[in-house]
Amino acid sequence: MEIAVAHLEAWMRDYYHKVDHDIGSSGVRDLSMHEFRALCGFELSELDEMVFHDSESYGGNRLRAALADRWTGGDVDRMMVTHGSSEAIYLVMHLTLDPGDEIIVLDPAYQQLYDIAASRGCRVTRWQLDPDAGFAADLSVLRELAAHGPRMIVVNFPHNPTGVSITAEQQKELVAIAAEAGAWLVWDHAFGELTYTADPLPIPVEYERSIVWGTFSKSYGLAGLRVGWCVAPPELLARMAVLRDYIALYVSPVLEFFAEQAVRHADRIVAMQREHARANRQLLIDWAADRPELVRLSPPAGGVAAFVELLGQPDVVASCRRLAEQHRVLLVPGVCFGEAYRNHVRLGFGGSTAELTAGLALLDRVLREDVRPPRD
Repeated sequence: MEIAVAHLEAWMRDYYHKVDHDIGSSGVRDLSMHEFRALCGFELSELDEMVFHDSESYGGNRLRAALADRWTGGDVDRMMVTHGSSEAIYLVMHLTLDPGDEIIVLDPAYQQLYDIAASRGCRVTRWQLDPDAGFAADLSVLRELAAHGPRMIVVNFPHNPTGVSITAEQQKELVAIAAEAGAWLVWDHAFGELTYTADPLPIPVEYERSIVWGTFSKSYGLAGLRVGWCVAPPELLARMAVLRDYIALYVSPVLEFFAEQAVRHADRIVAMQREHARANRQLLIDWAADRPELVRLSPPAGGVAAFVELLGQPDVVASCRRLAEQHRVLLVPGVCFGEAYRNHVRLGFGGSTAELTAGLALLDRVLREDVRPPRD
């Protein structure tokens, strides 16, 4: 099996650990153990009782139950604990898709949401988010695309990398489109709890062919846990358990302990992260508004990333490399999400305010140095 290089992950591998200011990542500020314990109210001494035995194939009972209480009304039979959402993506794509199947994905999109399918010989159809319309999702376009009977429709709202979202009514229409097509509806909930202009959307568990995955990375500040979850029909989860027997078997019970603490105190953690991100979002909006000759920004409705167009830049990738190598600032070039976005960057605002302020100041400096002079 041939699979394409994961361009975003390759970029992060090259620069993430070599910078001082991260304004490229798409998650909230990472918590320290001290902060995490203070938010959740547990003692490290509780770990002394832990025995290093195997966990369950579907996830430890306590964590599964906590996740089910939060997302499925207590139905543990539809819940699996995974190694981040990445494992869920891999397992689902391999068990629901066959060569020749059609999959509809948003464009731009996180590469893993479509290239695993492409590597299996699937036809990838793009549901384009129009930059000139603020990346708004046009459901009439999706309805036309879905008329061909795709095997799967993959969405993530709030969206990575643009931060755009849809309304509750639009979500109902989207589910109806998937149902009419008889398609699997994959709902990537990575940013689902982090919204600014409307209440978070519910996960579409009422549709029998829905698959939902989430993570503790983006909205919680626990990226280093590498723990996620997946809601799917029990018969699909059973097949996923068989495939993961050849891959990872289960998630470590040590990680599950911390993940359970996060789930049981999720409202408190997410509320804190949301308010911090909201302030940083406004800082970014104000910064962009003061530089209309340099950047074009569609304010994100959720998540902690914006897809910013850099104006007058001859080579955005080169500018991003210079920003990292000379100024130790991480910014992700838009080409990591497709060649059509060569003039864009993913700009993350989930980190500390000081980090964002410093990163934006250095970005401003590089943009003014690299700007292409106007033609006569």
